Amino acid sequence: MTQENKTSVTEFLLVGFSDLSPPLQHLLFVLFQIIYAITLLGNVTIILTVTLDHRLHTPMYFFLWNLSFLEICYISVTIPKVLGDFLSKERSISYIGCGTQMYFFIFFATSECFLLAVMAYDRHAAICNPLRYSTIMSGRVCIHMVAGSWITALLLSMGQTRFIFSLPYCGPNVINHYFCDIPPVISLACQDTSKNEIAIFMYSVAVILIPFLLILISYARVLMAILRIRSVEGRRKAFSTCASHLVSVSLFYSTGTITYLRPKSSYSLNNDRLLALFYTIMTPMLNPLIYSLRNKEVKGALRRILGSQRI
Repeated sequence: MTQENKTSVTEFLLVGFSDLSPPLQHLLFVLFQIIYAITLLGNVTIILTVTLDHRLHTPMYFFLWNLSFLEICYISVTIPKVLGDFLSKERSISYIGCGTQMYFFIFFATSECFLLAVMAYDRHAAICNPLRYSTIMSGRVCIHMVAGSWITALLLSMGQTRFIFSLPYCGPNVINHYFCDIPPVISLACQDTSKNEIAIFMYSVAVILIPFLLILISYARVLMAILRIRSVEGRRKAFSTCASHLVSVSLFYSTGTITYLRPKSSYSLNNDRLLALFYTIMTPMLNPLIYSLRNKEVKGALRRILGSQRI
């Protein structure tokens, strides 16, 4: 990331939750620690369960393994810094550190958008083309789809972050947020940002709206296939394999759409800070609970692993 000559800012100050009363800050510090611990424990549990139980070595659980790994990385971009800022009076982050945090945040968020779309396609193939499923979603295809999601996100997020930090930042340097998110950072640039805002909107359309539309199309066809199943038990079983993913998609895409695809005139940095809690902290914590509590195969695999350890 290169700084232009006009850039004089060497560090940013994160407001975070410093405007709250000390007792409330202490409460949030403990709450975020608990959330972070639950997120790590839940996602690591899913990773180990899928890895150790050969019955879960299927495309659906391969994608779930990747999603859990992604959630660990995603929440680790923001929470450790937030917890550190609760204990520090300075709450500062270097110019390079801010760019690095933003890059990894965009990278992991973009990867999750693509991966959720891939998981929807997997459910579409499983329910709409059950006889050809093993051919359509072969091991090689699954690896290529996941690798494509990660590599595409890697390149896109690199270009977007570089574009944002090519702007001159002359001061002020106070970010009204708890991490280096795009809207509060770009609002500090000391030149016209209209081109950057257009680029951000186009990026959001490409990585949020288009994958979301693909997910909707996939599940529309899945729903039609489920309705053609004659037995009630068959319909229930088919729908249960999609329910967890639909809940996860709703949580992630709804907050992302509100944040990055609404008009600039409706931006409120204070409201955005609260909204960001859902897609940066709550979703990574809830995903392992959503996928494990509603999934008999995951719970069964976990019981088998724990049972074998006792023996």
